[in-house]
Amino acid sequence: RSNPYQASLLRDSVRRYLQLPADQTVLILHAKVAQKSYGNEKRFFCPPPCVYLSGPGWKLKQEQIKARELGEAGFRVCGYMGLDSMGSSLMETQKLSFEEQPDTKGFSCAKALYISDTDKRKHFRLVLKLFFSNGQEIGTFHSKLIKVISKPSQKKQSLKNTDLCISSGSKVSLFNRLRSQTVSTRYLSVEGGAFIASARQWAAFTLHLADERCSRSEFPLREGYIRYGSVVQLVCTATGVTLPPLIIRKVMKQYAMLDVDEPISQLHKCAFQFQGSDRMYLCLSTEKVIQFQASPCPKEANRELLNDGSCWTIISTETVEYTFSESLACVREPVSPVPLIAALQLTGGGDVAMLEVQGEYFHAHLKVWFGDVEAETMYRSPKSLVCVVPDVSAFGSDWRWLRYPITVPLLLIRDDGLIYSSSFTFTYTPEQSCIPGQQVLSDVPQDSDKLLDSIHQEFTRTNFHLFMQT
Repeated sequence: RSNPYQASLLRDSVRRYLQLPADQTVLILHAKVAQKSYGNEKRFFCPPPCVYLSGPGWKLKQEQIKARELGEAGFRVCGYMGLDSMGSSLMETQKLSFEEQPDTKGFSCAKALYISDTDKRKHFRLVLKLFFSNGQEIGTFHSKLIKVISKPSQKKQSLKNTDLCISSGSKVSLFNRLRSQTVSTRYLSVEGGAFIASARQWAAFTLHLADERCSRSEFPLREGYIRYGSVVQLVCTATGVTLPPLIIRKVMKQYAMLDVDEPISQLHKCAFQFQGSDRMYLCLSTEKVIQFQASPCPKEANRELLNDGSCWTIISTETVEYTFSESLACVREPVSPVPLIAALQLTGGGDVAMLEVQGEYFHAHLKVWFGDVEAETMYRSPKSLVCVVPDVSAFGSDWRWLRYPITVPLLLIRDDGLIYSSSFTFTYTPEQSCIPGQQVLSDVPQDSDKLLDSIHQEFTRTNFHLFMQT
């Protein structure tokens, strides 16, 4: 544990943070696979890796830098992105310049990254280095693993090799390239609540497999791998904007194949037919997204002729998000490595409960906090921290008088006061056997007995419950 004086100061800081969180978030979007370049050609990653900076903490940091008379220029965020095998030479990486968007997020993308045939790896990560224009380093951030492929598979995909298949509920990007020209590439995106074809930014869409026998209003989702001929729905992960139900079709030489039902593979050409329509397909026209009516093929009834704008390339995408807050700390070191919590594992109960925090990028200088209460923390590995769950009395309540569940946010805090928030919370739940007599509960609403009964049934013989907020 921290010494009592440090713990008291830190607890005050954490309380102020919980009242007014000033987080800084770094979001990296990238494709799940990358096509290798051969010889002198450069197959730039498509869609290009993107970085978004969001959260009120960036503005607060700007004000702190201004207060030190460094001016506006000192706050500007700069960055470099490259592959994780590259050396420290900036010539091997791409410089990123961030521009502020209407929603106040900072945005940049690396359009000229590629992997050459001299690189023999089957997987790699992207490395993002951020710093302020006054030279102060912010930190180093990694993407998720990216699989290297030589070229899109032309063979019929088998579910025995699921590496390149696309599953229901996964995220994808769609782009269109007229006449195979790189400069004409446009990405399906969302702007102002409407679908657009953007030459600059791309959106990640959750691709859901639907039950085609149900009406559009019901639209129950199903698990499994996406096959051609399936009814799917595309939902923008950032805005929640949704396209109507679509039938995904395989494209061969600008024809939609109506009788193909094989699994979809990475970087395949496909088309999206509006369910129940008369050969109407999702199409782009410059920056607009429209509907295009395909022409029937007189010689082959199982084909429909499309135009260029109706042929999309599909690829799976990944997102990794790093969140930290240095608003209340005197941070001299980079914020990285930023820990990522993936799961919680509770063992024991009552006074001897232990919580294992599982994830990535953990180190020995981290402590687990339950709201504004520090827990005794033990470092196990870069993927695991173990802590003793504090008694509920640490929050100012005597366990014997606890009548309602108490939920507190789960935080990781570095020795120097840097706060890493998470989407996880911890809930203390009272046991019915611990509830005092009726005279103490006289001020409780009438339905409280039902509440306590339901709590007792669900959490019998345990004082704790874990859940992840959506």
